[in-house]
Amino acid sequence: MAKTYPLPKSGTATAVTKAANESVARALPISDQQDFEKARRGFIASIDGPIKTPDGRVAWDTHAFAFLKEPAPDTANPSLWRQAQLNANHGLFEVADRIYQVRGYDMALMTLVRGDTGWIIIDCLICIETAQAALKLANDNLGERPVSAVLITHTHADHFGGSRGVLTDELLAKGDIPIIVPEGFTKYAVNEAVLAGNQMARRAMYQFGLIVPPGPAGYLDAGIGKGNARGNRSFVLPTIEISKTGERMTIDGVEFVFQMASGTEAPAEFTFYLPQHKALCMAEVTCRTMHNILTLRGAEVRDPLLWAECIDESLVLFGDKAEIYFACHCWPEWGNENIRNFLEEQRDIYRYIHDQTLRLANTGYTPREIAEEVEEPEFMKRSFSVREYYGTLNHNLKATYQKYYGYFDGNPASLNPHTPVEEAKRYVKAMGGAASVLDTAWTAFEEGDYRWTSTILNHLVFADPTNQTGRDMLAATYEQLGFQAESVLWRNYYLSAAQELHEGVKPRPGVGGVNEDIARAMPIWDFFNLLAVKLDPAKAKNVSLVINFELTDAVEKVVVTVNNQVENNRVNAWNDRADLSVSLSRLTLNDIAYGRVLIDDVIADGSVKVTGSVEMFKAYLDLHDTFDLWFNIIEP
Repeated sequence: MAKTYPLPKSGTATAVTKAANESVARALPISDQQDFEKARRGFIASIDGPIKTPDGRVAWDTHAFAFLKEPAPDTANPSLWRQAQLNANHGLFEVADRIYQVRGYDMALMTLVRGDTGWIIIDCLICIETAQAALKLANDNLGERPVSAVLITHTHADHFGGSRGVLTDELLAKGDIPIIVPEGFTKYAVNEAVLAGNQMARRAMYQFGLIVPPGPAGYLDAGIGKGNARGNRSFVLPTIEISKTGERMTIDGVEFVFQMASGTEAPAEFTFYLPQHKALCMAEVTCRTMHNILTLRGAEVRDPLLWAECIDESLVLFGDKAEIYFACHCWPEWGNENIRNFLEEQRDIYRYIHDQTLRLANTGYTPREIAEEVEEPEFMKRSFSVREYYGTLNHNLKATYQKYYGYFDGNPASLNPHTPVEEAKRYVKAMGGAASVLDTAWTAFEEGDYRWTSTILNHLVFADPTNQTGRDMLAATYEQLGFQAESVLWRNYYLSAAQELHEGVKPRPGVGGVNEDIARAMPIWDFFNLLAVKLDPAKAKNVSLVINFELTDAVEKVVVTVNNQVENNRVNAWNDRADLSVSLSRLTLNDIAYGRVLIDDVIADGSVKVTGSVEMFKAYLDLHDTFDLWFNIIEP
């Protein structure tokens, strides 16, 4: 008979976790109400009831977070609970005369500046429905005004996905609404997640807790905002790019002074100062938390030194002038001294991460050793604005090491280890088999050493995913780690893993999917490079093939060559000796690539015209993998 272990009931904290969270509550000024006063300041009105999509799906519902009105439970780090309560403040707020924000209905927020003739909108949230609701809330309570301009501060979807919620097709067709972005915006916004998109999207489900229900033992927050709205996303092409720090522009009677911040939190980003209002907008360069040097969903490593230098430049340019601070996440700040102190702390946390990583790396420390060795700076212990609600010292230090030195830690044992499954089998065997692993893991669990428990149980699950006792114990371990985490990303990751260990991988409606506007705006070479990434070399072993593609609605021609088990493409080219030629629209090509149509159907209805062998074209398509969004993460 299999041995049983008295695991805690799912959703409950162990004595170790309770003690850890109580220790956090004692160490920080949790009861300080200053941030709550600022987060509520200027409240005008809120949205009643859920925000829905046209087909009836709930895109956002603030009532899901009503539980946050209660004191912190044992199942949540009290510092994170406090941040979640602050981000739960929702509605329309006056930041200053003529400057308003709609907060609490998405990951990001929308800022509206009253111009001479209409609303200057700064960032458009992540989806059409929440953006529409935010603009309506402002118009209903402040008087209806047309949209006179849109600024999108940077390239992440939670700032532009709702563009069509504030810009109608009619307005876009007229072309007289300036859409102002940082230089390089379209390139990075469109292609950041193209080639790496499937992996990134799956990991984003863990990072943002998209599969974890809200609740005291579940999803709490996004650290920099309340969470991802589940509506329909969009994208519109910009009309004006800002490229230089110091560039000035008068927009609907309001003067903007821009500062370039590209390469910090996003590859293309700007901040700006409004002299008439003495107001500084820092986009997402600064938030009420430590940010990520490397986001857990996956992206290129950011530059913490550049990040610190950019914030210092903001202090030089605007630090003596600004009386109002706001950003694209979290709540504002008022008063020059407060703003300067906030910016200095934000600057110094990234400088600290950078310098301490390199100090220890240059004395021989490896990434994991650095993350263990570096302690919180003293100012972080007293300031909530640089706490680990989003990024953490741990993974930011490792990311900075990666930026300078790559993935290899210098130890030759790290050069060519076995795959996780093969390594796991050897660990389990070396530890005396599954029963011995479980006994060792249970001892560590009872001692509260959840890090070690998760390490050895992870090996057991990878060696034998059917070991239910191992899965249950690992899920319980991940829950306790999640309950203790101050970083919402770590909490979401742990709780997502625990849920999938219990339930398996279950696709969720409204999670994932294709942004059609992004698909249309994607440069054609990115699209064909994505096809090349999908080529299965085993299927292409003896294939030599040349295909002409003619995109009828984009007036573009592409030559695709498959040879040597790789796929190359040349844009604006044509090969008269190609094996076949294919004529189709860009949208049909998108539909084929994303599996929304059958090739036989689009050939039959004339959407696709093939000159040459249709069977050869089908064989070419069959050379490519189909990416499954719902692949395993916590098991093989």
